[in-house]
Amino acid sequence: MGEFIIQNQKDFQYSTGELTRLLSSIRLASKVVNREVNKAGLVEDILGDMGEENIQGEVQKKLDVFANEIFIKALTQREVVCGIASEENEFFISVEPSQNSHLSKYVVLIDPLDGSSNSDVNVTVGTIFSIYRRVTPEGTPVQLEDFLQPGNRQVAAGYIIYGLSTMMVYTTGRGVNGFTLDPSIGTYYLSHPNMQFPKDGSIYSINEGNYVHFPQGVKDYIKYCQELEGDRPYTSRYIGSLVSDFHRNMLKGGIYIYPSGTRTPHGKLRLLYECNPIAFLTEQAGGKASDGYRRIMDIQADHLHQRVPFFCGSVNMVEKAEEFMAKYPRE
Repeated sequence: MGEFIIQNQKDFQYSTGELTRLLSSIRLASKVVNREVNKAGLVEDILGDMGEENIQGEVQKKLDVFANEIFIKALTQREVVCGIASEENEFFISVEPSQNSHLSKYVVLIDPLDGSSNSDVNVTVGTIFSIYRRVTPEGTPVQLEDFLQPGNRQVAAGYIIYGLSTMMVYTTGRGVNGFTLDPSIGTYYLSHPNMQFPKDGSIYSINEGNYVHFPQGVKDYIKYCQELEGDRPYTSRYIGSLVSDFHRNMLKGGIYIYPSGTRTPHGKLRLLYECNPIAFLTEQAGGKASDGYRRIMDIQADHLHQRVPFFCGSVNMVEKAEEFMAKYPRE
């Protein structure tokens, strides 16, 4: 994978090697997290709750805290970023360069362990990351505005999926490529070049247990998915880990939906840590991502932990869902 990144950095408009080192740091941290995830159940003090809540009001898992510490350490100690924002931290972290180090121009936003509520029962989890060029002057401490950029300004995004095999999937705006980890030698190999969403699919992924709380447009779309007509009914598949559901749908064709509702009036997923990077990957793979009414990557964030409704997947499926949403005024 390292050779692939280096060979393709010439296609990146800011090709200085810095982004290559940044992606390599994420790759290295993912191997450490992968090792611990795969030891879960064999060693003490890695599974279960920490007994504390994160800024999201969610109970932190021990693996959440571990993954967060590993990624932050990898990015700060190698001095490849000037700032980090994590879903697990209330505030962003400003990374001050050492006396003779290069001044980095990148900030990273990260969900260290997506789907961690499933970790205790051995269900696939993942890491999601998003990379931007800072907008404030280099050499000065990063500011909030460096992180609150719309998704259309991302320079790279990706995820690591820790499953039956471990994969790193990423884009720098020139398509999506997937790399599978060979654990025997600790190396990622290109296994899924130029990943693409099928235009149509037969899978819809949504937590139907929250049906009564969904907007009417979503309820109507679910009913459409379940009708016996043409290539329908579609198959319902929902894991509860965004990375897992997204990865399957990109390979097989499908739509993922986490809408707003009375329990989650603004949606549950975070714009900066989950929706923007997954939307970037979606569009680069020929799919579509929106909040049901507008393109996700055009939304201007107003705070670090902002939540939005999220629809992403095969183009024709997302557009059909948007047709149902358009029948009802946006609240």
